[in-house]
Amino acid sequence: MVPEAGVPALQYQDNGPVVELRGVNMLYTGGKNQVDALADVDLTICRGEFVCALGPSGCGKSTLLNLIAGLLKPTGGTITMLGKPITGVDRSRAVLFQTPTLYPWLSTFDNVAFGPRMQGMPAPQVRAETEKYLKLVGLEDFAKSKPYELSGGMKQRAALARVLVNQPEVILMDEPFGALDALTRANMQDLIRRMWKETGSTVFFITHDVDEALRLATKVVVLSNRPGRIVLEREVDFTRSIRDGQNDDTLFTPPYIALRREILSQINQ
Repeated sequence: MVPEAGVPALQYQDNGPVVELRGVNMLYTGGKNQVDALADVDLTICRGEFVCALGPSGCGKSTLLNLIAGLLKPTGGTITMLGKPITGVDRSRAVLFQTPTLYPWLSTFDNVAFGPRMQGMPAPQVRAETEKYLKLVGLEDFAKSKPYELSGGMKQRAALARVLVNQPEVILMDEPFGALDALTRANMQDLIRRMWKETGSTVFFITHDVDEALRLATKVVVLSNRPGRIVLEREVDFTRSIRDGQNDDTLFTPPYIALRREILSQINQ
């Protein structure tokens, strides 16, 4: 895929394919009803990419994420990770949902430390890794707090730290900021951008917000109305100029405005 004019693509040391979907179909059946959710989806997610998926409501975005996560199996086509078929859930692929899934009886520290402890990591290493990721998301002063003592944005940051501490190969995010207020959402976008830069993670991110996608992604894909097909795929890099402190200027550049208009046109069709 050739980047749009004026939109330089990020360069990665190893940008080989991590997840590949080929001819993927998903048909839901139940009783007398059946729903064609996805049809003939081809998508490659490379190492270090930040892929944002957009599309009208009900187009199959969440179905696509659940297929990559291994929570669903396609009714047609193939999905592979590093060349091997995805047959179920795996710790190499972590999911961050819109509603933070924290254990209410555990502290923030213990929620983040849960995964490493379950993996049998030595206690000193568990503490070091947990403290590292709590600091990364800015929650080091709330390590002893329970989830009910945290704001919505803080809960989502804790959930993000719990994902990151397990060092997954791919992070899957299903509209993780959809329930947050505008200011908290902007702060979380900055955090995600910084996290992605510092960890080199591969991210697949679902959103209904075109500006959010353009502010974060290195690749944007747009799905059609059901059954969802990829009707637009663009490599972008507005996130780099935003990261360099040019947020307001970036939003008014001709390439940004043109691509935003193109995406909205596809979604509205």
